[in-house]
Amino acid sequence: MFIFRKIDLVFHSSVMANSCRKLVFNIYIGFYCSAVIMPQKGICSQFTSSPIDEFNKDPEAFPVATNGEIFPWHELRLPTVVIPLHYDLLIHPNLTSLDFVASEKIEVLVRDDTQFIVLHSKDLEIINASLQSEEDVRYRKPGERLTVLSYPAHQQIALLVPEKLRADLRYSVAIDFQAKLADGFEGFYKSTYRTLGGETRTIAVTDFEPTEARMAFPCFDEPLFKANFSIKIRRESRHIALSNMPKVKTIELEGGLLEDHFETTVKMSTYLVAYIVCDFTSVSGTTSSGVKVSIYASPDKWSQTHYALEASLKLLDFYENYFDIHYPLPKLDLIAIPDFASGAMENWGLITYRETSLLFDPKTSSTSDKLWVTKVIAHELAHQWFGNLVTMEWWNDIWLNEGFATYMELISLNITYPELQFDENFSNTCFEVIKRDSLNSSHPISNQAKTPTQIQEMFDAVSYNKGACILNMLKDFLSEETFRKGIIHYLKKFSYRNAKNDDLWHSLSNNCLESDSTSSGFCYSDSKKTSNTLAFLRENVELKEMMATWTLQKGIPLVVVKREGRSLRLEQERFLSGVSKEDPEWGTLQERYLWHIPVTYSTSSSNEIHRHILKLKTDTLDLSEKTNWVKFNVDSNGYYIVHYEGQGWDELITLLNQNHTLLRPKDRIGLIHDAFQLVSAGRLTLDKALDLTRYLQHETSIPALLKGLEYLELFYRMVERRNISDVTENLKHYLLQYFKPVIDTQSWVDEGSVWDRMLRSTVLKLACYLNHAPCIQKATELFSQWMESSGKLNIPTDVLKIVYSVGAQTTSGWNYLLEQYELSLSGAEKNKILYALSTSRQQEKLMKLIELGMEGKVIKTQDLAALLFAIARNPKGQQLAWNFVKENWTHLLKKFELGSFPMRTIVSGTTSHFSSKDELREVKLFFEYLKAQGSHLDIFQTILEAISKNIKWLEKNLPTLRKWLLISI
Repeated sequence: MFIFRKIDLVFHSSVMANSCRKLVFNIYIGFYCSAVIMPQKGICSQFTSSPIDEFNKDPEAFPVATNGEIFPWHELRLPTVVIPLHYDLLIHPNLTSLDFVASEKIEVLVRDDTQFIVLHSKDLEIINASLQSEEDVRYRKPGERLTVLSYPAHQQIALLVPEKLRADLRYSVAIDFQAKLADGFEGFYKSTYRTLGGETRTIAVTDFEPTEARMAFPCFDEPLFKANFSIKIRRESRHIALSNMPKVKTIELEGGLLEDHFETTVKMSTYLVAYIVCDFTSVSGTTSSGVKVSIYASPDKWSQTHYALEASLKLLDFYENYFDIHYPLPKLDLIAIPDFASGAMENWGLITYRETSLLFDPKTSSTSDKLWVTKVIAHELAHQWFGNLVTMEWWNDIWLNEGFATYMELISLNITYPELQFDENFSNTCFEVIKRDSLNSSHPISNQAKTPTQIQEMFDAVSYNKGACILNMLKDFLSEETFRKGIIHYLKKFSYRNAKNDDLWHSLSNNCLESDSTSSGFCYSDSKKTSNTLAFLRENVELKEMMATWTLQKGIPLVVVKREGRSLRLEQERFLSGVSKEDPEWGTLQERYLWHIPVTYSTSSSNEIHRHILKLKTDTLDLSEKTNWVKFNVDSNGYYIVHYEGQGWDELITLLNQNHTLLRPKDRIGLIHDAFQLVSAGRLTLDKALDLTRYLQHETSIPALLKGLEYLELFYRMVERRNISDVTENLKHYLLQYFKPVIDTQSWVDEGSVWDRMLRSTVLKLACYLNHAPCIQKATELFSQWMESSGKLNIPTDVLKIVYSVGAQTTSGWNYLLEQYELSLSGAEKNKILYALSTSRQQEKLMKLIELGMEGKVIKTQDLAALLFAIARNPKGQQLAWNFVKENWTHLLKKFELGSFPMRTIVSGTTSHFSSKDELREVKLFFEYLKAQGSHLDIFQTILEAISKNIKWLEKNLPTLRKWLLISI
């Protein structure tokens, strides 16, 4: 994600030149500091104090190294008196013995006199370390051997030098080291796949984000320590090697080994370094600007790479045009890795993907699968600008990378793939994070993160989804043209540099490029204000102040609207799910929360979108004419929830029943979402929210219909898990009766628009889950035909998961599916089969799946988190999954890092749906035990809050739901 152009500093050996070194260095540092604008503990702010001085003042404050000596550094962040400039890496992995040997030379620049160099290293065996001065290098003198101290608690090593390193000089540090290829998914690790012939093959792959480069080579493993990397990889002739840059040459060595040399990279951070040794094949194409794009996969899956190539070429062309900045590298590789923890990783020039995020098989990949692949490719390619070209200063602002990449999915797919209709799905990106952000345990978008575990936890829905949603809200407020100009200004101004929140807001407020300015400094873009809103903003709003309320405080605002004649009274408060106004803690949780909210609204009297910035706790707006209804948050572009006091909700429900098309489709979706969110906060009764959904039998917008169905299915599964039989049966009857016209009109073929196909998948899946006889009959018929064809029959992809799930309910069907799972070459199909297997009502079969997931051969370890999540959603498996996690915690920690996405998924996936006090007590005790053992995660509090919310929801709303169903069926 980081690129920083190399600045060549020429040092001369003469005495006269030495006197100039300080000046030259200060020029370098001046540029470095202005370009890499530091956080509080950044490089420049630390230049004023020497670590030697700190050590001499209080040596007892420093930790003890593994050999019993004092380790000369005590902070998690590295000292900044030594700056890396260039790494020369030579890596030789052995895919038979599953280890690697390596050497590196790091050219460093010393800022202050020091007697040690501290850098990161984790699980590496340091064989030898030596140091050469510039003079030593020039005259080829051997390096001086260095003493190496290790402090594993901070994943740091210290290199002690025999003579003090002098300020403003360059040195070369040489380190020889070795290690095992890691067993997990971080650092330099092994991955395996099975060929069609049944042979298991091994590859070696890297994944360094955020703090795992230190597992592959000793380095300054922080985003601000950018350097150039020259990489060489040794391999056998049956393999290929890939890295960030194109290969320059291959040298033949003794014993049949080959050594590949790659072009030197541009300046970048360590976590973006990537290299792979494999036997994959590829398909390639070239963008309109001449960039070679290649998609790599294991040989048997080569046929599944073509859609990814098409999408990558189209999206890379789009981004170059949209940002008005060329992709700066000569090539871009995208590779499907058989074992991968997350969805993808945007390594500069070599993007790594989970197979299901890159490969597309027309025979088994559904419309949802296609949308997912396209979305992930769009996300990672957006990182080549937001993240790689311009990078956040420190992990606390990871949202500047991830929020922007998520937002750009929307912008890019709307233009390049309009047929995917992604725009109509974007509101779900915001709705998903609101569930988290409305809990008190949420965190600000920009949040402090120090330890590796805390940094890992920053990669969550708040950074990704909320970041994208506030950017979309700001784009809507400023206008799309103004917003685009602002981000182009931001990207061009901070290219190859680091930026922080304020830099973005400044660019959006002053989006004047140098090309827009006259010689007098007048900005043409200022004189062409394309939006009255922007003019209003500049006159009345300080953008930095406004956006600080969205990035520096957690939570989401609730806008309360009360209409009295032609007057609208607005009030804002913090929206808290699971906490009502009557609860004693409500007042305390509201203190000091205030947002600058760019509200929008429409009325019955005109089609105009009205705008206002709500800066105060209360405000009043005057309507120009009488109106029958008012609807706030037009198209759900704002990141806030709206409650209508008085007759507001009744007016909107009446409108929906009389003529729902008078409201925009996204507004109807927003009303359904907000209504049920308000129920969880005690601001709206459940029967009122359910009454709102009655109009859905006339709904013409599929996304709106699916949103209403989503909440009804959520309630069904909640009461089913709690075995509340009367409500379960009545809700099942209501769903099948009320949505019968929709269910009956669904075909079992792949046809229609994206939303037609999503509706088919969702409705038929629910109908079969509810044992709707025609659905079960059709699915059983297709499954039998598929088995009789020995798995060769092509079942329509939209209903494939449904057919497999029905077939998995018999012993013979379940066993056959497991056999087919082992044989399938399609990741999309394997996902569908695994989900189907997890729906079995037989606990011994569910336990077998978990055992296979832990073993990691038939079911890969990468899929264990999703498997446990699915089993926990099965009423017959929820206790089984939870008991397994409790009893096997230490084994799980050996497979996944504590703060990693898979581990967080496992913990939340097996607990957050609980809804009884006994379950809450049990989870709380387990978390307290883990905390005492040193295994604490911030997500623990979020889970406890979620369970408490579920308990309160049932206590308050179950009687209402029971009564409403009796009236409705």
